[in-house]
Amino acid sequence: MSAVVLALAAGAVIGLALGALGGGGSVLAVPALIYLLGFTPVAATTASLLIVAVTSVVALVAHGREGQVRWSTGLLFAAAGTGPAMLGGALAGRLPASVLTVAFAGVAAAAAMRMLTARGSVAEPVEVRPGRAAAAGAGLGTVTGVLGVGGGFLAVPALVGVLGIRMREAVGTSLLVITVNSLAALMMRAGTTDGLDWAVVAPFTAAAVLGAWDGKRLSAKLPGPALQRVFAVVLLAVAAFMLVDAVLR
Repeated sequence: MSAVVLALAAGAVIGLALGALGGGGSVLAVPALIYLLGFTPVAATTASLLIVAVTSVVALVAHGREGQVRWSTGLLFAAAGTGPAMLGGALAGRLPASVLTVAFAGVAAAAAMRMLTARGSVAEPVEVRPGRAAAAGAGLGTVTGVLGVGGGFLAVPALVGVLGIRMREAVGTSLLVITVNSLAALMMRAGTTDGLDWAVVAPFTAAAVLGAWDGKRLSAKLPGPALQRVFAVVLLAVAAFMLVDAVLR
């Protein structure tokens, strides 16, 4: 199977996840780029940031049109992660490939368990605690910068649990957080984009954008918890594969 066909298929799945769940697509993009398309871990995390940033903007527009984005809250949350995302992006190029792979597998497994144990949205808004919100935003920024993930799989639970945003609005707001964090991390990786295989990255991104629109429509038709559980199981399998691969090398 050609690299372009694989890129189109993988991009569609990642866009679908981003559009439907408000996150999670990036934690599949990195292993897809590494194991299906032959990217190095550093190149894969850089390409993932680019793909996720573009796709998240498209999904954000779709959610924003329906009033499902808390713009001021999302910008405040994302602002706390901008600096850490930039520092993490600079650090990623200095880490061994095996370290990035193991760290990514650990984050993917943690995200999957988070999805499996999530209880859904809160019934009533809770009091916003700026310190906790800033800490959560900074943590997401660090993860984004180092591992090339947008952080939406962690942003949604944080927005619900820390800020008391209802689940549907948290999904839309997380896309804003993902976009800001991804762009901040990309700024520190500008020198690494020259070596990307654009013949693969371009169709991957295009398919992800189209998938995001389908994911938005899918989220309105199917139960969110069911989609979340399926994605979590797939994510656990990916994490296990990456961890075994890193240990055996």
